[in-house]
Amino acid sequence: MEHDFSVGDHVEWNSEAGMVSGKITKIHTKDVRYKGHWRRCSQEDPQFEIKSDKTDHVAMHKAGALKKA
Repeated sequence: MEHDFSVGDHVEWNSEAGMVSGKITKIHTKDVRYKGHWRRCSQEDPQFEIKSDKTDHVAMHKAGALKKA
């Protein structure tokens, strides 16, 4: 899956609390243990670590859940 996100990009995603925005801090392209669970990642299907703008919360999402803000 092609993505056009880079570290430093400002993105937004839908959460239980509504739309949230933040900045991409890392791009994972290999499987990673995150908050006690394994997240499947690859070059073709990476996951993005994002720090929320409003809180210090860090989330991880696939490209399909994100859009540039």
